[in-house]
Amino acid sequence: MGPTGRQSPSSLPVPAGGPCLLLLFCLRLGASCPQNCQCPDHAGAVAVHCSARGLQEVPRDIPADTVLLKLDANKIARIPNGAFQHLHQLRELDLSQNAIETIGPAAFSGLAGGLRLLDLSHNRLRRIPKDALGKLSAKIRLAHNPLHCECALQEALWELKLDPDSVDEIACHTSVQEEYVGKPLIQALDSGVSFCSVHHKTTDVAMLVTMFGWFAMVITYVVYYVRQNQEDARRHLEYLKSLPSTPMSKDPTSSAP
Repeated sequence: MGPTGRQSPSSLPVPAGGPCLLLLFCLRLGASCPQNCQCPDHAGAVAVHCSARGLQEVPRDIPADTVLLKLDANKIARIPNGAFQHLHQLRELDLSQNAIETIGPAAFSGLAGGLRLLDLSHNRLRRIPKDALGKLSAKIRLAHNPLHCECALQEALWELKLDPDSVDEIACHTSVQEEYVGKPLIQALDSGVSFCSVHHKTTDVAMLVTMFGWFAMVITYVVYYVRQNQEDARRHLEYLKSLPSTPMSKDPTSSAP
């Protein structure tokens, strides 16, 4: 008979609800990191690494206290509205080396105040989504995208805070001015080139052509109207000349008594 007052571990009393609490704790740990991603310690903050995981969309189970989120080298083609709206503590977002073509106007809602770096380099953006990026105070990387250099792009870049380390790598894939295709966009803008002036000139030419067309129509109508009136007057005059002349009747009061 064993000594009294001692119990084996298997005989220790289990608190009520203990297994349920343990199960919930395990589930909480499992849900703290998205599937197929890694969540290493990042200076005591939550970091989520989902690089090169073959993702086709932004994961929905990213922890709300994430500070660093890496979604680079995946197959994401579209960033929908509200994709990161619950990540109020996010500071760095890496979306580089994807296939992003479209970004919703409210794709980065909720990140305006805290985000410090947004990497969109090496994607398939042809135009800058000004509505989505214009409200961000973060440094933005846009290098190696097939951008179309035009007035809308120039106006969008004026409102963004571009990352100075990659700004020289933003080039014109296509352009309204063919001489700048393949050349760095910032160098062209720094040299005084304005894609908006081309847009305004095109608009001015169109307005001039339209005004000239209306003016030509008015002149044509006036000439036709004058000629038609002259023809009518000539015909009326000829008609009057063709009428037979009548002798003047003798006044009976002028005869002698």
